[in-house]
Amino acid sequence: MSDRSTISLVRQYRHYATQTSLKGPLIGVKPKSPSSPSSSSAPASTSLASSSLPKPRLDYHDLLSDPQRTTRNALLRKSPLQPDHLAHLGRLRSTQLLLLQKLSTIKSKQKEIGSLIKIGLGDTAELKEQAKKIKSKIKEYEVNLGETENEQLDLALLLPNFSHPNSPIGPEENAKTIETFGPSVIEGQVENRRDHVDFCNHFDLLDNQASSVTSGSSWPYLKSILALLEQSLINYSLSIAIKNGFSPVIPPDVIKEDIAWRCGFQPRDSLSNPSTQTYHLAQPDNPPQQRLCLAGTSEIPLAGLFANRLFHEEDLPKKVVGVGRAFRAEAGARGSDTRGLYRVHQFTKVELFAVTAENGSEQMMEEIREVQKEIARGLGLSVRVLDMPTEELGASAHRKYDMEAWMPGRGKWGEITSTSNCTSYQSRRLSITYRPSPTSPSPSSSGKEGDLPVPPSETQHNGPLPFAHTLNGTAAAIPRLIVALIENGIRFKDDEYEGVNLPKVLERFWVGGVEFGEGKRKGSIRWI
Repeated sequence: MSDRSTISLVRQYRHYATQTSLKGPLIGVKPKSPSSPSSSSAPASTSLASSSLPKPRLDYHDLLSDPQRTTRNALLRKSPLQPDHLAHLGRLRSTQLLLLQKLSTIKSKQKEIGSLIKIGLGDTAELKEQAKKIKSKIKEYEVNLGETENEQLDLALLLPNFSHPNSPIGPEENAKTIETFGPSVIEGQVENRRDHVDFCNHFDLLDNQASSVTSGSSWPYLKSILALLEQSLINYSLSIAIKNGFSPVIPPDVIKEDIAWRCGFQPRDSLSNPSTQTYHLAQPDNPPQQRLCLAGTSEIPLAGLFANRLFHEEDLPKKVVGVGRAFRAEAGARGSDTRGLYRVHQFTKVELFAVTAENGSEQMMEEIREVQKEIARGLGLSVRVLDMPTEELGASAHRKYDMEAWMPGRGKWGEITSTSNCTSYQSRRLSITYRPSPTSPSPSSSGKEGDLPVPPSETQHNGPLPFAHTLNGTAAAIPRLIVALIENGIRFKDDEYEGVNLPKVLERFWVGGVEFGEGKRKGSIRWI
């Protein structure tokens, strides 16, 4: 193929990427700037150029080796693509590899001419003229290669992680129950007198009026035993996590938007609600890579703890447990669960996070689930464990388990933990790699694509280093646990509130008394 034909082909294939909107439900969209609502239309690669982290290194062979599989995976996860998305991505990939081949050939020619000039063979003036033309052509190729790779990355970043083959297909109601434990329940029966909001209002444990004046709805004040219950739940769940080998961390609650985006954080409500689901901090003078937001989950800063790191396989897995505040702008956006503590804008969350070798993530997912079960069992809750279906998987998740506790005052199950195996989705975006042990099998490779060279950055990083796998799981979502414990533990005497039964495992973490309330409205805690 002639040089002119090559450049023409490059421009033709790149045209699609420049015309494709990057707005959509997937996390291949850079977060909006608080001062520029329309900034999300800029290509992701444009903002990535100014990031403090390397550009994401995606597995194009895996994405493109079976385009029908990749497209079906995205559609089953409610991540619709344009019909020719994968075809154009494939053409951009072919163009990239073709340009690399052309560059390799022309640079060899450049080196050969340089050697002839150096030793004085041939017509020096003619050789210098050839060298000048070659230098110009190399620059043209390199510019087109850079643009092609950026547009290829923009399209690839719109694709979600591949779902686990055993994940149920479809919407939330298709979730598969893996196991249940705890006291038996009678589903479909709402016990109105066990409503946690009524109980808390009776004993002045919540102050909705103060919340409304100070911050607005869904920003609760936890008072009296609720404040103490939060602290005891934090320390109880920490004790279980630490016993199981997780190292404690207090992460920052404020993070760079770039880190949140690389982690794949974008709640599903954005499909129907165009407003941002993240609290952005107004910083009009800051460059894009320095803009900050409030963390929606401690998973994000905990992932950032390992960003741009190279580990030795023998030092894996890395397991940490973080305590932080989670900020969710979408509280109540689903049109339900807006009463009380079930869905709020700010809450404390104890989060488990792990980094493993690529062959260790499935085992780690089960280990995290066992830690979560130990915490829930100790609290005496009625729990069911669900394997979540494809439409409930976030962009980063390969597989997700949810644990739900029975909440009799709500008359339904409510999610109290979630565990996601993100495989290499986050590590490829955060540059988390590891050096395999000498006895380990060779890391999976991207395979060959004809006779065209594969870009060195995809197979070499001080050697062919694989990307680690990352996992996250909730140890304790405090408000949800409070709802479950209060609604299941309410005691009555002559049809009046007498107090609440709380699990014995929390007693050693309790720092106050067992009586609460004022005046004639007094109650007591009973440890059971």
